[in-house]
Amino acid sequence: MTSSAAHDVSFLRLTSLPMLLEREIESMILDGRLSEGGRINENQLAATFGVSRGPVREALRSLEALGLVELLPNRGVFIRSLDITQVVEMYGVRAALFGYAAQLLAARAEPEVIARLRGMLNEMADAAQAHDFDRYYPLNFAFHDFIVERAGNGVLTAQYRGLVKQLRLYRAGNLMTGNTLELSNEEHARIVAAIEGRDTARAYQTSFDHVERGKERLLARSAPAGLAEEQSA
Repeated sequence: MTSSAAHDVSFLRLTSLPMLLEREIESMILDGRLSEGGRINENQLAATFGVSRGPVREALRSLEALGLVELLPNRGVFIRSLDITQVVEMYGVRAALFGYAAQLLAARAEPEVIARLRGMLNEMADAAQAHDFDRYYPLNFAFHDFIVERAGNGVLTAQYRGLVKQLRLYRAGNLMTGNTLELSNEEHARIVAAIEGRDTARAYQTSFDHVERGKERLLARSAPAGLAEEQSA
């Protein structure tokens, strides 16, 4: 291997490792393996992944920029802890972003997009009828994310996904019980009808209202421990 090639391989390893660690640590935070508000032990993570502390520290700096962890001087790195006021503010921004995504999608509404959304509605309807939250939740999350992604605005997509990740730090358990799944999917159906009808104003409003109702459900239950599932309701 030439010195130039060796340098390229070394550079690739050094730059890709922190990104890989960032994704893995992010996953550990979002699925609860690292607890909300808890201190992150850099040495322990480095030992777990079999790497030095440098790439771990770089990964944590990236996660700090994403709003998932915070560096407290003289104390260390902690998983960010959200209070209800911050969550409500985030919901407002999320509602506006999701509404705008639906508005953009409604302006072009390709047949294959509508077919995919209709398929998602049917799958969620089956899960809702069975009151199967574990099945409904990932479908629900995918429905929201599909609309945002297919809106075709990269900045919107990045901001929305980043906000949803932060909201997952606030865990309140399963806030969707009883007939809430069916009500949620009825709201989804109104969103799809507006997009299919190319009614941009109605697409925005139904999508905005859908997220706002999620916020209302959160406030009504006011679970102090936080929000996981409701963030994508």
